[in-house]
This record gives sequence, structure tokens and C-alpha cells, in this order.
Amino acid sequence: MVDYIEYLKTVDSPTLSNAIELLDVRPRSVGFLPLSIRCLFPEFGRMVGYAVTAEVETITRREPGDANRFIELYEAVANSPKPAVIAFQEIGGNGDFAAHCGEVMATAFTRLGAVGLVSDCAVRDLPEVRALGFQYFARGVAASHGYFRIHRVGVPIQIAGEIIRPGSLLHGDENGLLLVPDGIEPTVAAKVDAVRTRERKLMDYMKSPEFTLEGLRGRMVE
Repeated sequence: MVDYIEYLKTVDSPTLSNAIELLDVRPRSVGFLPLSIRCLFPEFGRMVGYAVTAEVETITRREPGDANRFIELYEAVANSPKPAVIAFQEIGGNGDFAAHCGEVMATAFTRLGAVGLVSDCAVRDLPEVRALGFQYFARGVAASHGYFRIHRVGVPIQIAGEIIRPGSLLHGDENGLLLVPDGIEPTVAAKVDAVRTRERKLMDYMKSPEFTLEGLRGRMVE
């Protein structure tokens, strides 16, 4: 499995997305997060890891916080396949104000084998977390963590309408974030090669002196 993770890190997310389309294992309209979820440290390159999920509440306070839930989350990260990626869904109101992670939590996650975090809200402490090499995918940044508490750990969550389950394999870079389907390990490399070969031939033709609109006919496939 380590070899598979290392292989996926050699593939950019659009190419991987196109390869998954060729496998025809899910509709093309699902399996990726929308433009609202941004890669905040594109200079880090590709992030690949297994999801450790939690529902959190940040601004509103329907229940008191429980410090034991933090330990439960950290135990889930420690016990997860590696590398791990934390994924948080805000269940409270006022999500535009909700910051889900900063330097302290990112440091703990890093020490426990996580490489990044995906949030449907905000994060913070960008310089410090950048220095850790810990990746952020989020809608933006906010200065305060409000009344941050962990509601449930290890449950399916929704981020921008996409369901992320504990153990879901996530792949992201500056182009966006994908959910990698189960069971494609034996076949995805061949499809990646097919995508790269076709695109290389098409680009070579479009850059060549022989390029014409008429010649382009039949070379485009959708």
C-alpha cells in the first residue's frame, strides 16, 4: 500500500481525475470537492492520505465541550492507516466564522502521522503550520477558534456535499481535492498512462507547424 500511495503522489489531480473517468466507476460529477475548498499551501505538492473524520462545532454551543473527545480524535489518528488526513465537518451555525485547526492541533496531528487537514470552514496559524509542512484544504482563514469542540469522531461526514468516510483515500494538490475510489489499484496506472499519452500527442500536434482546425477534427474526444 505504501507503493500505491507513493505512486499516487506522482500524479497530479486532474490527470488522476481523468484516469478515474476512464475506469467508469462513478459519475463524473462526483468524487471531488468544489472550488470553495482551496489548497492553502500549493508549494507542498500533492497530499495523499487516509481520512480520519470528525464532526465539530465552533461558534454555536449546543453542548458543553468534552476534552476526552480530543483524545478520542488523537487516538483515531494514531490508529489510522498512514499517512492520515484529518477531515472536519462543521455542524454548527455561522460556518464563516469557524476556524478548525491551528498550530497546536496541527503539531499533534503531524506527530501522530497525519500530513494534512480538510475543512469545510476555516483554519488559522498559516505561517506556523506552513513551517510544519502540514497541508491545509479549507475555504479560508479566520483568527479565532471560537468555542471549538469535537462532537463525534470516526463517522461519515459531508464536505460541500461529498461524503467522506473514515479511511477514504484523499488526493489533493493546487488543482483541488479528489476522493480516490476503492478497488482501482490494479488498473489506475494504465489509465493514467493512457491519459498522459493522449494528451501529450494532442499537445504536440497543437504546438506543431502542421496544426490546423481541420486537422484537429477527430483528435478531440469527449
